Formats: sequence, structure tokens, C-alpha cells
Amino acid sequence: MPTEPFAVRGIYFDKSPDTNWLVSWHQDLTICVQEKREVPGFGPWSVKEGVPHVQPPVEVLESMLTIRLHLDDTDETNGALRVIPGSHKLGRLGNSQIQPITASGQESMCIAPQGAALLIRPLILHSSSRSTSTRRRRVIHLEYACTPLDAGLEWQEA
Repeated sequence: MPTEPFAVRGIYFDKSPDTNWLVSWHQDLTICVQEKREVPGFGPWSVKEGVPHVQPPVEVLESMLTIRLHLDDTDETNGALRVIPGSHKLGRLGNSQIQPITASGQESMCIAPQGAALLIRPLILHSSSRSTSTRRRRVIHLEYACTPLDAGLEWQEA
């Protein structure tokens, strides 16, 4: 039964000259849960920094919303997020499906001033380049859901 949205995960990203990384095109396909339980439609499983992660049914991902709060000005020089608008409506995509979509030239750069909030869906195709700037790109990434999970699974941070 749907409820009011609630936060289920928070991540702090700090891209700087000392911590500079490239993120290839992908969708956010996993959620964090309190413990592993074999539930039909959930899988495969992984563990990241001691926390169980699982790919839920696509309906769970389609109902989620991510808010990215920009603590710094973000542009093409310091690794701004790039997205393929509308790609979240295509469902869960396999690797062989992603390349032709990202090669279409339809990407948008999410330039954001300090204090801006960017709202995205987990299934939107997104990436970011390495920074070529000495400026930091700090983002607080908050994921929201509005439904409980199935068969005793519990959100890690709800």
C-alpha cells in the first residue's frame, strides 16, 4: 500500500582533484536492504561496504525518486551529471541496449548552481566525466520510496 515518500538511502559524493572518477552510462538498479532474504523477483544480490544490495522488480525502481542536492556549482568542467532524457521510461536496460541509446546524441548536461536540487528517476541513463577543474563537485544524493518491500525485506535506511 503506498504511503508518503520516505528516504531510503543517502550518499555523499565529493569529486575533487584528489578524488576524481569517471562514471560510465548506467541505471541505478540496486536498493539497500537490512538483510538478505530470498524473495521472488529480487536478485541478484551483492554486498557493498557491508550492506546487502539487491535488484528489485522494476516496479519498485519506477516508483522511486532521487534528489541530488548540489553543494557546489556543477558544470561540464567538474564532472556534472549527464542524462538521456526520457530513458527512465524504457524500463531496465541490458548492456547491449544502453550503447545505442547513449550513442544517439540525445544526452543533456545537468549544469547546476550551488544550492540547486536535481530530481531524477533511478532508471534514467546517466554518467559523469572526470573533472578537469580544481573545483570540487559535492552532491548529497537522496533516494526516496513510497512503498514497503515484499516478504519481510526492509529498506536499509527507512
